[in-house]
Parts: sequence; structure tokens; C-alpha cells
Amino acid sequence: MLLAELPSCVLCQRTDDCPEKYGEKRTYKEYSLTVHYYCLISVWRVGRGMLVALSASEILGCKASRVTLLSYCWEHRPVQKLPSDESRGSSQCTICLEFVEHFPMYNILKSPCCKNAWFHRDCLQYQALSAGVFFFRCTVCNNKDKFQNEMLRMGIHIPEKDASWELEENAYQDLLQRYQHCDARRCLCRNGRDYNKPDRSPKMLCQNSLTPCTLLDLPASNKMVMSISPLINSSSRNLSVRRMQLKIQKREASNILRELKLQVNTKTTRLNINRDNIWNSALKGFRGRNFNPANTMEVKFTNCKGRVETDAFHGSKHEFFRLLMLHLQNSSLFEGSSSKNLSLDSQAIKENLYYEAGKMIAVSLVHVGVPPSFFSKTLFNCLVYGPENVKPKVEDVADFDVAQTIKMIKSSRTLASLKSTISDCYEYLTIAGCLRPMTTLCDKDMLVNDLLIYHVIKRVHSPFESFRQGLKTLGVLEKIQMHPDAFSSILCHKPERLSARILGDLFTIHCLSGVNKVKGVDFWMGYLQDVEGGESAATLEDILVFATGTSSIPPIGFEPDPSVKFLHIKYPVGNRQLNCLELPITKTYEQFKNKMDFAISNALRLEVE
Repeated sequence: MLLAELPSCVLCQRTDDCPEKYGEKRTYKEYSLTVHYYCLISVWRVGRGMLVALSASEILGCKASRVTLLSYCWEHRPVQKLPSDESRGSSQCTICLEFVEHFPMYNILKSPCCKNAWFHRDCLQYQALSAGVFFFRCTVCNNKDKFQNEMLRMGIHIPEKDASWELEENAYQDLLQRYQHCDARRCLCRNGRDYNKPDRSPKMLCQNSLTPCTLLDLPASNKMVMSISPLINSSSRNLSVRRMQLKIQKREASNILRELKLQVNTKTTRLNINRDNIWNSALKGFRGRNFNPANTMEVKFTNCKGRVETDAFHGSKHEFFRLLMLHLQNSSLFEGSSSKNLSLDSQAIKENLYYEAGKMIAVSLVHVGVPPSFFSKTLFNCLVYGPENVKPKVEDVADFDVAQTIKMIKSSRTLASLKSTISDCYEYLTIAGCLRPMTTLCDKDMLVNDLLIYHVIKRVHSPFESFRQGLKTLGVLEKIQMHPDAFSSILCHKPERLSARILGDLFTIHCLSGVNKVKGVDFWMGYLQDVEGGESAATLEDILVFATGTSSIPPIGFEPDPSVKFLHIKYPVGNRQLNCLELPITKTYEQFKNKMDFAISNALRLEVE
């Protein structure tokens, strides 16, 4: 369904369906009515099983006297005050474990019972929705009453329900599995990567008898130590196991890439990049006689006339790698819709472009660039475990006709229909070297497997080997093979979606002496909230591109760290060389918002032109 077709809430007029932010969204067809739960409990009341709308005077205004819950406008909303004698700094949010600045604002809340406990608002809301009224409490001291009262005052919704982990059966069963596969690049065990010495395996009772056995004696599906009640710290209960795993894996990949970056020396290599011909100018630079991937890279963009761009808004390594990865994703070197495998391009093989593509991705990862994020799991597993150990799927076949042929063979119900299908594609099967006599219907499974291996792996053997050699640049492939889970999170998954909280934490704020920092921070965070809520023509990605040149946060982070400076200037300026947003000091928030919208949209429009 298109966004324009989604029903909007009759109260807030938004089409968003985000339970954490707006509560559950429901449509009552008999009344042609759609409402968010949070909107409903704020300005509606329930009477005899029917929804009765309040009058307009009850809906409008700040802190309406007759609403179910107190409602506030942005200017009069409750705020937390920081005692003058309390030191400012930063500490970890005890829910997501990421750093949070000790500065009370909409997105950051302080615990009323623990002096040094600070949280992200989103983290608290997720935890409250998961824990419910019976288990939502301070993650540091376990205080419930004082903590809940303050969080309610600050707008955190605490549902009257049991905790989610109490309602899910075997919710944490995956955490009880024991990993039994060697991930070393070259496993030295003669018995294979899955071997585990019996006398080192923990003993347990076999599910079919009361005799002791080792985990090796059980089939893979039964390798579960025991079923116990989950004793998980309350600070992690509000996040799903998968989401937490991805976060940990991305953090691990970030640390590995930082280690790899230690190879980069201070000697500078300059790349002159033409925006209108990213690929050819990048190829020329990477193939240059003086190019060394271990040198510090300096990128200068040139315009159509060959002149170097001098505007501070233009030109950064982040922007260059973003455009380069985007070109590779849509190039003839890869095939597929969103998850890509290598294609077979004879001209690219002659020009050794697959090698260059691998080298560019490796350099991008190490030099604070963006990851490709479009690898299929099949391509990634071929790089890690070797093509001979990977079994492709029909979804990996980008050629529509070939995919249809494989599906027809796979769906054959009788031996006669199978032979008829093989007769129709006789020529292709001969070229693929997969033609064989079919004596039983079961033979189709082996044929399908052979066709998949040919089309996805054997057919592109030469491009794959060249691509793999290129990825060895700066030791990237070796690290990928040693840490497959970590690198899968950045090569096979899209970057984390930006939020107002993420951008608020990303930028460090600086103010001139004599400038009201609290007011500036309030304007900045308010603008991020408006953008996230669709109250601006700009997007959060536009803001990041305006400041840094890239629409996502690179796995290795930014260098230098992104910052915001409030200056006596007329309009905002994005300095991509310094990853800095220079923002004007204004009297009102509306002035600030209008200037931000104008500067960002105008700059990005000029860039496209």
C-alpha cells in the first residue's frame, strides 16, 4: 500500500504506524475511523462500549483541562532541571549501553532515584512497552514507584500489562544453544570444523532416556542444554535478541575496521573525482602509478569543466565512497534486485574490473567509507567459506528465464512432466553441463542443485576469483573470513535507519561564548524531532548528507567527529571537510526551522543540478 493510501489518524492526521511512538493504530470500519492509541487516551473517552468524541475545545489548546491525560505544547512541556552543583559529562545509557550526554532535553531523561543514571527517551519507551507496569523500574537501583512517577510526568507511556517476556513461550531458547563450528580461516582439526572433542562436552540427560550423553550424540535440532526460566537483566529485556545481536556484530565490525585503519600512513594520495563520471575517474585514480591504498586519501571533486570545487559544502571522502558504492550496486558487475551476486560481464573480465571493484570496497571500508550493504548471503558465504561449501537458492538467480526453468523442474509432479520440461530446455542444460537421464522423479532435486551451482557459482568463477583478490587489499578479506558474523552485519544488511535520537547523539554541540547553549540545543533537537515526524520537507538523511556527504553512518565512524556550531551567520552551512554544521543564532524556533529547511533543500537541489 502506498503511503498516500494509508488511513490517517483522525486526531493527529498522521499516517504513521509506529506503536512505540504513537501506540497501536486501529481502524474502525463501521465508523470510518482510524486512531492511534496514544491520541485516543489523550483526547477521547469511552462510554458504554462506544467511542464518544470530545468537543473541539477539549481537543485544542495546551494542557486541556478535561482530557484523560495532560497534554502539553512544545513550549510548556515538562522538563528536568540539572542541579547547578552537578557535573556535566557523559555516561552510558544503561539500556542500550551507548553514550549519552548529561544534558536534560526531550530525547534524554535523568533517573529521579540515581544521580548518574541517564537514558535515551526511546530506550525508556521501548523498555516500558516491554516491561509493563509491573516490571518497569530503574535499571540501576530497581526503584519502581519514584521512577515510574517521574517517567509518567515526562511522557513515557507505561501500559497496564504483564511483561512481554512473561508472555512468550521459550522466548530465550536460542540463547541456550551452544555454538559448535570453527570459524578460523584455516581450521587445523583433522576431523573438520564441526568436530568437538567428546570429553570436553558438558553432560546432559538425553531427551529419550535417562542416560548421560554428550551434545555430539544428539541431532542438531536437539542440541539444547535445558529449559530454564530466563534470568536476563532487565536492561536488555526491551530489545529483541536479533536486534541486540546485530548491534553487537556491527560494533565488533567497527572495532576490527579501526584496527585495520592503523595501517594507513600520513603520506597523502590525492584523487580528482568528476561527479558526472564517478566510475572512470575513480578507476583512473586507483590505477594510478602513485596510488597506494595504505596512504591517507584526499578527495577533490571537479566539475564538468575540470575545475576543482572550492565550496566548503562540496567534496568529502564520505561522499565519494557513497557515490562509488552506489555506482557499483547498479553496475553490470552485479546482478539481482536488492541482494546482489556477481554477474558475468566478459568485457569487465578483460579489463580486470572485478578486481578493481573488490579493491575499492576494501579501501572504502578501511578509509572511513561506507560499506556496500548489498551482498547476498550466498556471495558473502562464498567469500568466507569457499564456493565449494555453499548451496545457492533459486532467489539467487537474477535471469528470469533461467529462474522459471529451474522452478518448472522443481515443481514437476510426474516423471513425464519432468522429462517434457527437460526437453524444452535441452540446449541450456547442455551448455550448463547438467544434462542427465531422468529415471525417477527424485532425480529432479539433484538437477535443480546442479543448475543453481552452475548459474550462481561456476558460471562466475573467473569474476569471483578476481573480486576476491581485490578484497584482500589492506587485509580486509582475511578479517571477513575470521569474523563472518560481524562483517555480515554491514555487508549484507542495510545501515541502521536514522532517528532524531541517533543524529542528536552523533553531533557534538559547540556555542560561542555568551550564546544560550540550552536554547540552541532545544532548537536543534526540536528540528530533528520535526524532521523525523514529517513536519519538514527535509529528511534526517538529507541533514546528514548536508553535513558529511553521506546518508548513513559509516561502520568505522566519522573523522573528524560530526559537530554543530552556533554562529552569528545568516543561513546554515554544511562543511563536509570537517563534518560540521554551522547554524545561525535565531530569536525564535520558527526562524531557525525555516532557515534550516531552505538551506538544506537549496544545497541538495544545486548538487543534483
